[in-house]
Amino acid sequence: MPLSIPVVYDEQQRAHEPGGEIWVGVRTPGTEVPERTIRVRAALEDAGAPSMAAERAEDELALRFHDPEMVRWLRDAWSLWEQDGLTDDPGQDRVVPYLFPHPGLVGDLPVPVPAAVTARAGRWCFDTMTLIGSGTWDAARCALDAAITAAGTAAIDGVAYACCRPPGHHATRDAYGGSCYLNNAAAAAGMLRDSLGGPVAILDVDAHHGNGAQSIFWSDPTVATGSVHVDPGAGWFPHFLGFASERGAGDGEGANLNLPLAPGTGDGPWLESVAELCEFAGSAGAGGIVVALGVDAAGGDPESPLEVTAEGYRGAGELLGGLGLPTAIVQEGGYDLDTIGELVVATLEGVESGRVSAGI
Repeated sequence: MPLSIPVVYDEQQRAHEPGGEIWVGVRTPGTEVPERTIRVRAALEDAGAPSMAAERAEDELALRFHDPEMVRWLRDAWSLWEQDGLTDDPGQDRVVPYLFPHPGLVGDLPVPVPAAVTARAGRWCFDTMTLIGSGTWDAARCALDAAITAAGTAAIDGVAYACCRPPGHHATRDAYGGSCYLNNAAAAAGMLRDSLGGPVAILDVDAHHGNGAQSIFWSDPTVATGSVHVDPGAGWFPHFLGFASERGAGDGEGANLNLPLAPGTGDGPWLESVAELCEFAGSAGAGGIVVALGVDAAGGDPESPLEVTAEGYRGAGELLGGLGLPTAIVQEGGYDLDTIGELVVATLEGVESGRVSAGI
């Protein structure tokens, strides 16, 4: 049977061309490329999934989880870079940070917005890999619209998938990085929470820790955040976050769950962790879930050492769909162009199967 989960997308998301990454000072080819969503959409079309256009959300709603100053920078960065002549001298065709306001530099003093555009590039960015080009803002903003549209659809119809790029789960309230600019999953969670009138959960199955949602909702019990990912203590991004001891704070204490896994972990232990995330959502009283779907935990993906199979992703979908809750699925990572489409299809097939088993 064809997939019935609607696919939300905006063509403008293809406008972001990262132009590579600056990795330990060396420019390397980018992996978060427009072809990713082209492959995913082609596979979903072959599977019979219906498509729907993203609806434009008001900025006040779409951007509420981000610092307005960071938003202003992301919106204006490319034009400021061009105006300063940096595309000619030194000839840098992307916005690249070189200086960061580390606590060891600024101490307890407030961090100003630097006068120099070259310095401003590092004010809200936490790595050198997340470059900005002429189409970056439009693509990131439209990805938010796709996620919000999917969440609104899920609240009414039960489930929807947002084919987002650039991804968003590493973006925090006032910093971006990890190929992420705006947090699509957080925006979806806000919409789903508002629509349902009660708590929801973000369950992140990307290969890397969902540090953005953890940070944004750290003290907020109305959005529980859970993530299964490769252990940052084994040397994997985001390195400084993603440990099991991170549980939330204040009113949100206990509303964050991290399940780090050793490199080389395959279907069995990974699916056990996904099941634990599902139990966590139930214990948090979530009336709906946002699935931050990275398929980069699959064996062969160039960005992760995990060894999950397509059958593992189908099994994860069954577990998540089996919760029987309104479910917005938001695309995050997945960088093997030859397999990304089939992995997304397998997950959505699992979600549909799980929902049927749950009597939905």
